Amino acid sequence: MPKLAKYLGSSVLAICLAGAVWAEGAAPNADTVVATVNGSEITLGHLVALRDALPPQYAQLPDDVLFEGVLEQMIQQTALSQIGEGRLTKRDHIALEVQRRAYVANSLLAYTADQAVSEDDLLAAYNAKFGATQPREYHAAHILVDTQEEAQQLKAEIDGGAAFADLAKEHSKDGAAVSGGDLGWFTLYDMVEPFADAVAAMQEGTISDPVQTKYGWHLIELQETRLTDAPKLEDVREQLEGDLRQQAVEARVTEAMEKTQVTRMVDGIDPAILKDPAILGN
Repeated sequence: MPKLAKYLGSSVLAICLAGAVWAEGAAPNADTVVATVNGSEITLGHLVALRDALPPQYAQLPDDVLFEGVLEQMIQQTALSQIGEGRLTKRDHIALEVQRRAYVANSLLAYTADQAVSEDDLLAAYNAKFGATQPREYHAAHILVDTQEEAQQLKAEIDGGAAFADLAKEHSKDGAAVSGGDLGWFTLYDMVEPFADAVAAMQEGTISDPVQTKYGWHLIELQETRLTDAPKLEDVREQLEGDLRQQAVEARVTEAMEKTQVTRMVDGIDPAILKDPAILGN
C-alpha cells in the first residue's frame, strides 16, 4: 500500500455507511461488512488480514488514517480482481494453488509451534538442560570451510605440524578467522547440535575430524573446559522457547510424512525441465 494517503478522501462514504450499520446491530466482528464492490462484500476480517500483511512502519499511522487507507486498498484490489479474474492463465491458477498450499502449511506449523510453549514445557526443558548436572563451558577454536575435502586436507596439515591458528587465519571463512578461529568461552547450548556434540565428545588439547553443520565443515580445537553456574530461567527463556517451537515443528513434519501416502511418478522426467518457462504456457 505505497500510496495509502492518496486515497483517503474516496473512502469516507464507505466508512460512514459502515458505521451506521454497526450502530443498528451487534458489535463489529470479522464478518461485519464495511463496503461492497459490485456486490462483492468487504468485511472487517478482510481489512484485518490486509493490515497484518503490511510492513511494520504502517503500524505507526493514526488508527483512522490506517483504517481508511486499508479499506481503500481493499476496494481497489477487489475491483481489479473482478476485472482480472477472467484473464487468469493456467500459470496464474497454478501459482495461486501453490501459494494457498504454502499458506495453509505455514499456518499449521505456526499453530503447532505456538502450542508447544507453556510454562510447564519451559520448566521441563530448563531442568533437562541445566538441572541434572553443573553446566560446563568450553573454550575452543575452529576452522570453517565449504567442503569436507578441504577440511580433511587442513586436518592432515595440522597432523603434520601446521599451526591450527595460522591455518584458521588463512582458510577459515567466518569472522573468528582473524583471531585464529578462537570462539572464546561458550556452552554446548550456544552451538548447533552437530558442532556441540563433537565438542562434548572431545578431550582438552585435541582437534576433531571434520564436522558438518548447516554453515559448512568445521575443524575444532578444544583448548580447555570449566564448570560454571546454571543460567537463570529468564536468561535462557527465549532460547528454550525457540528450541521447543523448532522441535514441535520438526515432529509435526515427521508425523505428517509418516502418515502420508506418497507416490512419486518422476521416472523419465528430465530435472532440467523446471527451467523451461514454456511448461506453464502463457
